[in-house]
Amino acid sequence: MAEAHQAVAFQFTVTPDGVDFRLSREALKHVYLSGINSWKKRLIRIKNGILRGVYPGSPTSWLVVIMATVGSSFCNVDISLGLVSCIQRCLPQGCGPYQTPQTRALLSMAIFSTGVWVTGIFFFRQTLKLLLCYHGWMFEMHGKTSNLTRIWAYLESVRPLLDDEEYYRMELLAKEFQDKTAPRLQKYLVLKSWWASNYVSDWWEEYIYLRGRSPLMVNSNYYVMDLVLIKNTDVQAARLGNIIHAMIMYRRKLDREEIKPVMALGIVPMCSYQMERMFNTTRIPGKDTDVLQHLSDSRHVAVYHKGRFFKLWLYEGARLLKPQDLEMQFQRILDDPSPPQPGEEKLAALTAGGRVEWAQARQAFFSSGKNKAALEAIERAAFFVALDEESYSYDPEDEASLSLYGKALLHGNCYNRWFDKSFTLISFKNGQLGLNAEHAWADAPIIGHLWEFVLGTDSFHLGYTETGHCLGKPNPALAPPTRLQWDIPKQCQAVIESSYQVAKALADDVELYCFQFLPFGKGLIKKCRTSPDAFVQIALQLAHFRDRGKFCLTYEASMTRMFREGRTETVRSCTSESTAFVQAMMEGSHTKADLRDLFQKAAKKHQNMYRLAMTGAGIDRHLFCLYLVSKYLGVSSPFLAEVLSEPWRLSTSQIPQSQIRMFDPEQHPNHLGAGGGFGPVADDGYGVSYMIAGENTIFFHISSKFSSSETNAQRFGNHIRKALLDIADLFQVPKAYS
Repeated sequence: MAEAHQAVAFQFTVTPDGVDFRLSREALKHVYLSGINSWKKRLIRIKNGILRGVYPGSPTSWLVVIMATVGSSFCNVDISLGLVSCIQRCLPQGCGPYQTPQTRALLSMAIFSTGVWVTGIFFFRQTLKLLLCYHGWMFEMHGKTSNLTRIWAYLESVRPLLDDEEYYRMELLAKEFQDKTAPRLQKYLVLKSWWASNYVSDWWEEYIYLRGRSPLMVNSNYYVMDLVLIKNTDVQAARLGNIIHAMIMYRRKLDREEIKPVMALGIVPMCSYQMERMFNTTRIPGKDTDVLQHLSDSRHVAVYHKGRFFKLWLYEGARLLKPQDLEMQFQRILDDPSPPQPGEEKLAALTAGGRVEWAQARQAFFSSGKNKAALEAIERAAFFVALDEESYSYDPEDEASLSLYGKALLHGNCYNRWFDKSFTLISFKNGQLGLNAEHAWADAPIIGHLWEFVLGTDSFHLGYTETGHCLGKPNPALAPPTRLQWDIPKQCQAVIESSYQVAKALADDVELYCFQFLPFGKGLIKKCRTSPDAFVQIALQLAHFRDRGKFCLTYEASMTRMFREGRTETVRSCTSESTAFVQAMMEGSHTKADLRDLFQKAAKKHQNMYRLAMTGAGIDRHLFCLYLVSKYLGVSSPFLAEVLSEPWRLSTSQIPQSQIRMFDPEQHPNHLGAGGGFGPVADDGYGVSYMIAGENTIFFHISSKFSSSETNAQRFGNHIRKALLDIADLFQVPKAYS
């Protein structure tokens, strides 16, 4: 058996003549190649570290400065204004490398040139930093935001939601906080900003994500869909072969720092820090708080199929497996007839239930023996792969198909996803794919960047045969994937079943309604001379009022990646301007001209708020950090307590697209993903994710809970449809994109 020879580097037997060693040349070759590959990675990282450390300088520019200094000396021109002579006098005299005047002169010029070069780098960096800190290009006028301005902005955001008496009470709380408590708390945040790379992000990750004790499934993790209007192949294993090969190619580029940052307006770079933990990362449960375990490298993926767990190597020695090899390996898993071991089938339900229960079970049953080794194989994998037996896809003729597809990605059957991994790649029987991503390590645009690269590489670079298989012939001598071995006692099986029941109750309560809005997209919206995002957000306000008969606190996520290690800020989309427009629409007595004017005011307000959030002038992250400082100091603040306890009954997010221009969307209009979605934030609220997918379509993902008598995802979706059409009708723009 070929795999038996590859499994060990040498064998030995005891003979009458002594010990007989039999070396396996093939295995030793792979060990050698693996070492070479490891050293290549180290050298690349060292090189990148040097280049990054001297940016925007380079070794070439250093040599140019030295040559200029030496050349001017030969021309009897002292560009150092006497500094080279001073350095030469300070060098130690005597034997050694300094014994000749020529050597001392050259060394002095090299030291001077290096000093000039380093000084130039410093000034270039400071200038670049000042340029990137300037965000006025997003505004006509922009200045620093004081505590007073932020508190006023908060009061402005809640004014449409409170009656006069409630608003007056909130004003008094805000005034007291501003005068008595805020100055003291702010000093600590200023102090943190002096030494921390970002005064928000570490606390946000710790307290919003890692300290959460409720299940990750539905409450935190989100999903991403595949291309939905085209299909490259129906062969499940083949699709996985291409996709996983593309993912590891992306990881290689990431390790070598070859991925260009996303640029705002093609000019200003976004921080790429979150990409660092995309692969080889797992959220480890704890009783009080979880931790993110990130490894520098991982050479395998963990795979789940029909209740069994496998370890699949991605490399043969130093060589990344080709798509056809990966297809063969996945097909071997799909063809494996072995049954699950006792307790193995629903094991992953532990990651879908409560975090405390999972932490206790992990400590009690997975801290030694074969269980520890098998769990480490999953947690140390590059990512997790789930091979489903069901088939899901989007059929435009069957509206329910998209919602069923989304439900499968959001929670599956509650035990066929490893919700702790940075992401789970989900493969359905018909070749359709999707992702379920853990939220603590990064935000959705980061995983979206990977997904765009992978889908583009799959469609336009790797390709398939006419029968839907990967191109090329596989290597049948490859060792098959390894079954992970478990010894799960009855007590642990009871804990697994308990977690499964918790997760199943949560999953069964989620109503998900996904649909493609076809009448128009951003093409028509731009003809209305407004921001597509503002257009949709105001439509959501109108739809929500029609759905619930009232306004609510609305959350829209905005990225803050123009700052180092920036994550998100909140845009409070329910404004006085948007509510004035909605009320005028509901009254039905206003002219279209008046309604257009009110809409443009609301849209302008929303765009300005979005810009403020992106440029660090939002209010919610700042108030969150002030609240944490007050807790650390034991200071009671009724104002902050009320701010942080307000429920977001409408939580929204726009899904970015075209972060990587791998193909022309005009030439390939059907190469569209449908975006993704998440669970509702409030038990009596809605979660709305949308992707303005092109010139003539928008995808929506709406979630709510069946247990709430006040919400209905499909009803709300119908209100969204009508709101979009009603607003478009105000502008009387020809629907050229319908």
